[in-house]
Amino acid sequence: MNYLLISPSLDDLIRLLKAWRFWMFGALLGALLGAAIYYAVPPPFRVQATVNVDFNLEQAWPQETDRQQFYYLERESRKLEEIAWSDDVMGQLSSEFGIPVEELRGEKLHLSQPAEAGWHFYADDNDSQIAASLASSWANAFVAKSQVDVKAGNINEFVKLEATQSKNLLKERRVPLSIYLLAGSIGFLTLAVFGVLFVKPKPESNVS
Repeated sequence: MNYLLISPSLDDLIRLLKAWRFWMFGALLGALLGAAIYYAVPPPFRVQATVNVDFNLEQAWPQETDRQQFYYLERESRKLEEIAWSDDVMGQLSSEFGIPVEELRGEKLHLSQPAEAGWHFYADDNDSQIAASLASSWANAFVAKSQVDVKAGNINEFVKLEATQSKNLLKERRVPLSIYLLAGSIGFLTLAVFGVLFVKPKPESNVS
C-alpha cells in the first residue's frame, strides 16, 4: 500500500528523528553528489575589477542642501551607469574579445550597485584568464570613456574616477564548492525524508 497522500504519524516522525545514522549518511552522500556535480560541470569563473568613483560633493555643491546633493548623486550615477553599458564601451570589448554585445550585456558582465566609492565590474567566463582580462578591460574602458565625457561637460567636472583594481585580479568560481556541498546535502536529505515519510510502503494489518 502506498502512503504518498497520507500524512506521517507521530511514530514516523519520532523514528526519523532517532535515525541519526540516516542523517549522517544522507548528508555525506548528498555532499559527495554535490562535489561530483561541481567537478563534472564546474561553474564559470567570476573576476572582479574595481573603479573608485568620487563625486566630490563638498566641491560640487558646497552650500546646497542634502536633498540637492542626493539628486546630484543620483543623476551622475545614472549617467555613469549608462556609460558602463554604452554601445561605445560594449563595442570596444566586443571587438577586443570577439564576444557579441548581446552576450556581454546578458551573460558575461555584471555591475555592482552604483554609488560613491568602489564600483565593481564582474566578468564571467569558463576561462579564468579571459574573465580576468574582460573585467580589467571593462573597468579601464569605463574610466576612459567617463573621463572623455567629463571633459566634454556631459559629466560633472568634479567627478573623479580611477581604476584601483584592474591588474593581477583574483580568479574564483562564480559559485564556490561549499555551496554545492551544502545544496547536495540539503537536497538529498529533503528527498530522503519525503521518501521515508510519504512513499515508504507499510504492511496492511490482517483482520482475523
